[in-house]
Amino acid sequence: MKLNLAVLPGDGIGPEVVAQAVKAVKAVCRKYNHELHYGEAPVGACAIDATGDPYPAETHALCMQSDAVLFGAIGALKYDNDPSAKVRPEQGLLAMRKQLGLYANIRPVTTFPSLLHQSPLRSELIDGVDLVCIRELTGGIYFGRPQGRSEDGRTAYDTCVYSHEEIERIVRLAYGYALKRRRKITVVDKANVLATSRLWRQVAQEIEKEYPDVETEYMFVDNAAMRLIQWPKSFDVLVTENMFGDILTDEASVITGSLGMLPSASIGIHTSVFEPIHGSYPQAAGKNIANPLATILSAALMFEYAFGLAEEGRVIREAVAASMNKGIVTGDIAHGGTAYSTSEVGDRIAEEIGLSD
Repeated sequence: MKLNLAVLPGDGIGPEVVAQAVKAVKAVCRKYNHELHYGEAPVGACAIDATGDPYPAETHALCMQSDAVLFGAIGALKYDNDPSAKVRPEQGLLAMRKQLGLYANIRPVTTFPSLLHQSPLRSELIDGVDLVCIRELTGGIYFGRPQGRSEDGRTAYDTCVYSHEEIERIVRLAYGYALKRRRKITVVDKANVLATSRLWRQVAQEIEKEYPDVETEYMFVDNAAMRLIQWPKSFDVLVTENMFGDILTDEASVITGSLGMLPSASIGIHTSVFEPIHGSYPQAAGKNIANPLATILSAALMFEYAFGLAEEGRVIREAVAASMNKGIVTGDIAHGGTAYSTSEVGDRIAEEIGLSD
């Protein structure tokens, strides 16, 4: 099979972790005789430095011409520390989501037996956790207009906007996932306070009637945040709006033992994007210490969702698990054991892929 891939390393640790995912992709393509073609392009702070645009037209063209996008991270300290900057790296991420029509972010949360003892939660609470959060990605307060500051600069405002159509398409997508899993869905909102959340609940209740075989529950976001820690195994599929999903999935990362373990897939109208949920971690950039596993696991999702190659995705996940079981991990999850470098972990996983049956 011929696979065309756009590689967007981005900023900070992005280039380092993406390089390890590319190793895994190449190993899989060698194993299964796939023909791999890929090109790299800038996005984020590095794109601003090079072109003045955080999502250049050339980068978008490469994404549109590809079958999938493997993406690292966006963000740089010089922009984080300058709230007056008119052009920001994160604008590139939002532009990419908008222009590619990436309205849904799929974030699976599962545990690895070798990491249970490293989670801050008790093992009996998290052993066997298997949930997926489906986050609406192109609406809500991150995209709402108007936004800005008052003339004297002492007041700032953002607006949260959702349409019936935006909510309907993401909720229907979530029900589709629930039908393939344990047939339970949790709609997360703040309907007791927010008008947009009341619309979310109204639309979800309308759609719920079409899926009598799926158990549907509604939960305020503050309660969901608490339940994720108290009883994470009670969830199967969560669906929620943009900002709530952003926060809840970062919270859910503690279940796995590290933010560096969670992959994601952003899907929609055009080319899908596969990326770790962590940020650019600029303090670690260039030190070869960042955990690449979330990015490598995102490549596994890419084979499944973008290319329809379930076997290839399974082989990557098994190689990750095998490497972890042997203690070949970076310092964030080594906890007293030997800490391997980013590139050493990537090399070992590529070797495991080659050795797999």
